[in-house]
Amino acid sequence: MGPTNKSHVSPSTFMLMGIPGLEHMHVWIGIPFCSMYVVAVVGNVTILAVVRAERSLHEPMFLFLCMLSVTDLVLSTSTLPRMLCLFWLGAHDISFEACLVQMFFIHSFTAMESGFFLAMAIDRYVAICDPLRHATILTHSRIAKMGAAVVLRGVAFFSPHPILLEQLPYCKTHIIAHTYCEFMAVVKLACVDTGATKRYSLSVASVIGSCDGFFIALSYVLILRAVFHLPSREASLKALGTCGSHVCVILVFYSTAVFTFLTHRFGHNVAPQVHILIANMYLLVPPFLNPIVYGIRTKKIRDCVLNFLKIKIA
Repeated sequence: MGPTNKSHVSPSTFMLMGIPGLEHMHVWIGIPFCSMYVVAVVGNVTILAVVRAERSLHEPMFLFLCMLSVTDLVLSTSTLPRMLCLFWLGAHDISFEACLVQMFFIHSFTAMESGFFLAMAIDRYVAICDPLRHATILTHSRIAKMGAAVVLRGVAFFSPHPILLEQLPYCKTHIIAHTYCEFMAVVKLACVDTGATKRYSLSVASVIGSCDGFFIALSYVLILRAVFHLPSREASLKALGTCGSHVCVILVFYSTAVFTFLTHRFGHNVAPQVHILIANMYLLVPPFLNPIVYGIRTKKIRDCVLNFLKIKIA
């Protein structure tokens, strides 16, 4: 390989275009994105602080919620600050290494988010369908193992992404038509056949997403069946309200992720700005909604926060 070709293997920088066709709106689009990021950071940090400080909250549901909060913080922080620099400061350049690192965090932590949604669905299933054995089934040791398995799965399946892209020659444009270093947007810039690389990525995403989605759906179907058999109407409505809010968050996450996946596979006629905005939603909206749905709507966490605020004010 000659010197010219070598220079194409590892470009020093890529250029993030942002949202094609909406460049004149970048400043305004950045305002709601920044607002969601602030709420996500404050909400998730609050959940972590409250659960850490209050020993009565060291239960499976809240331990899984802490794992989800850490995932949300990493996922949103790996994308939003860089995206806001693009929208507000016009900072389009991103180094090749930083691009690969961002890509790894985005895809691996998205898989972890899906895994923690499944773990929380399993916890709710056991708590509602087999409450007497809840504490013995979901021990702290078992919770730690489930959390470790989710993390290892995300790292193991998505570590090859940056490694594969690092080996590709890039002799086309170095402009990424996206707001962040998304795998499919980067792989399109390679000047060799990337069919096998694309198939690996799409296969991993589809297997993880479909398996998690199936078991989450099964868990909530069994939960709903148990809820409708509860003797107390008040208890049934309370359980339905809690499950309903959880299902809404999960649906937002999976519907936007599935739309992005199908657009890469089949949606060649979807407008780029629509595709990119939806792709941003599944990274921004769940970290924004999770603290509200799982935190504010959870009485124990809400009471702890209010008690803390009363002490501070007093």
